[in-house]
Amino acid sequence: MKTIVFFLLALAARAEVSLPSILGSNMVLQQQTDVAIWGWGSPPEKITVTASWDNRPISVTCADDATWTVRLRTPAAGGPHTITIAGSSTIQLTNILIGEVWLCSGQSNMGLSAAGGVKDAQAELPQAFNPAIRLFKMTKRSAPVAQDDVKGRWQICDSASLKAFSAVGYFFGKKLHAGLNVPIGLIDMSWGATKIESWMPEALATLYPETRHSIQMMPQNQWAPAKAGWLYNGMVAPITSFAIAGVIWYQGESNRHYPPAYYRLMHLLVEGWRGLWQTDFPFYYVQLAPYRYGGKFETPLLREAQTNAMDIPKTGMVVTTDLADNLDDVHPIFKKEVGNRLASWALAETYKRPIIAYKSPKYRSMQIRGSVIRLMFDQVPNGFISTGNELTEFGIAGIDQVFVKAKARIAGNEIEVWAESVKTPVAVRFAFRDAPEPNLFSREGLPVIPFRTDNWDLGLTKF
Repeated sequence: MKTIVFFLLALAARAEVSLPSILGSNMVLQQQTDVAIWGWGSPPEKITVTASWDNRPISVTCADDATWTVRLRTPAAGGPHTITIAGSSTIQLTNILIGEVWLCSGQSNMGLSAAGGVKDAQAELPQAFNPAIRLFKMTKRSAPVAQDDVKGRWQICDSASLKAFSAVGYFFGKKLHAGLNVPIGLIDMSWGATKIESWMPEALATLYPETRHSIQMMPQNQWAPAKAGWLYNGMVAPITSFAIAGVIWYQGESNRHYPPAYYRLMHLLVEGWRGLWQTDFPFYYVQLAPYRYGGKFETPLLREAQTNAMDIPKTGMVVTTDLADNLDDVHPIFKKEVGNRLASWALAETYKRPIIAYKSPKYRSMQIRGSVIRLMFDQVPNGFISTGNELTEFGIAGIDQVFVKAKARIAGNEIEVWAESVKTPVAVRFAFRDAPEPNLFSREGLPVIPFRTDNWDLGLTKF
């Protein structure tokens, strides 16, 4: 009897026209695209949606499962606008802007906010008010099956709404707004200590032997569910109909348990999300910052996987080896620069703005010249600079695979590396450890991506 009562109550609740929380007053809709407006009603009622930018009513009949969807063509950036949804009841969404919408996702370094102790975000609070930037902070939710709604609401950016919002996401959006002069919508969909497998459908996460092995090895923790697909079900699935311009991502700390799978998992996440949203959006992400994890080669291998994942089209990676204020804190405080570097990628690659430098130098190849190894790089048009008297974080090895501390010097757009004790070198590593402190930068001030020239077995379990 109780089951019948609950069913009738749920049916009655859905009798009136209702919307998911991602659709609300104060939101930003992606400009010049077909956006979905969807919700629930009482079948077979007619739902009519009218947007103020063209005042053209679009009607649809509510389906047998109580759902309905219409698509609206959005204009160029601007606003404010209203959207009216009329059926057995009427909803009017107000103060809607049209602009660029970005999803900000990952674990705690993405989610960390002014309330969480980010000093540069705290300094922003008194001057945070910007009616052209809108924030949607998603409530954490996991589920064994895909959900149809999330908890959260769109808010105008001000000191109150920014306080608990992603600092990286905010600074990214602030720089985008300054560079584009259009409204910016930001969705904070983050959860500390989460694994990448949780953020994609379980069917994707279990596609390959190495990804299945990673799932089997996932350590449990008290802060987040360690189950493949559960965060996708609870947080991602409900918003895949909401049009976005792109994604920024900061995650990986919790996948150090099995780095050999992370490259494949990054491909699955990016390509899977693009398939779910049915658009080839850009995806920019942050490489792990230095921190004394105390492992062997888990962290450098995870960073290596992140570097290699740049072979995914329309991706870019921000390097953070210079942004760790405390090597014993997994949460570096310099979130403003991280957000700015992500925004530089987006402004240059997505929006074709004339950004002078946004790509960190990347190792390409090497030449052995006697006892010296000469390293060649991409993305270093004007040479290197160092912030110290001697270059740090270089190691060199011979055929015995034993690395020793190396000396290095800048030679234009190349680097020469040697060690007196290694007469016949065969390999070089740079910043290839948990908590490196390198001092080598492009002349534009971007840190060199950590790398190794060898592919030797590092003793970690491989599937």
